[in-house]
Amino acid sequence: MSTKKRFLIPDGYNAESRAKFAEVRMRLAWELYRDLLAKYMPEADYEVWLSSDDDTYDEYPLEALKEFDGILWPGCNMTIYHDKPEVKRHIDLCDKGFELGLPQFGSCWAIQVAAVVAGGECGPCELGREMGVGQKILLNEAGKAHPLFAGKPPVYSHFMSHDDEVKRLPEGAILLASNGWSEVQAASFTYKNGEMWAVQYHPEYDLQEVARLIEAREEKLTKLNFFGPGAGMADYVARLDQLVAEPHRKDLRWQLGIDDDLMDDGIRELEFTNWLKHYFSS
Repeated sequence: MSTKKRFLIPDGYNAESRAKFAEVRMRLAWELYRDLLAKYMPEADYEVWLSSDDDTYDEYPLEALKEFDGILWPGCNMTIYHDKPEVKRHIDLCDKGFELGLPQFGSCWAIQVAAVVAGGECGPCELGREMGVGQKILLNEAGKAHPLFAGKPPVYSHFMSHDDEVKRLPEGAILLASNGWSEVQAASFTYKNGEMWAVQYHPEYDLQEVARLIEAREEKLTKLNFFGPGAGMADYVARLDQLVAEPHRKDLRWQLGIDDDLMDDGIRELEFTNWLKHYFSS
């Protein structure tokens, strides 16, 4: 009998959004988690569910879901509190995952889905969009003791891209990390028969992918005054790309506010690897 672990990766970006990522040479949301899985558990299998496509399931079949060992949730540009079929599909899938007791892990959109499914609330960020480098994420005492953050610095930065945030955690959830932008930057959710560990930021992103994401969001970020008129965005992205090419450039790290917690894979991706170790090491 095969001992390979199988994971479902639900990617909620629609075809138009995926095409925009391809235009700026960014890996798709599901590809980022596929690559993390291949890096740290190369023997694992996975299936991708493009849940916003017209020809997909209205609900992911329960019997099919039983064939997986866990669910990996990438980010998404949907809004959890809007009544759309694509959103309902994700809520239903997450709920079924809890019911089946499947370990779940995810970033950004994932923490909002888990919060709503388990009875919490989400809404727009009070401070507006958090984008690029999210600063001064602080582990609380529960976070310092939680296996999700074993080996993590108590204060760190991470890559961000979100308009919404968790406003109220549900019963059974534990707040693990916060920053000055959003109180809920990481949480664990115990609901029904399962558990989900989720973060508001993106352990699956690296510096290059963040540069591409900013390119993809140029129009939106300009309207939100992240960049002024002229070449502001192009200059910022060029410096990010230069740091990718020369990761030890002290001047660029200082200008961009980027330290080892973002440049070192072992620190940046630690939440994901800790989840794998906790649930799937033998």
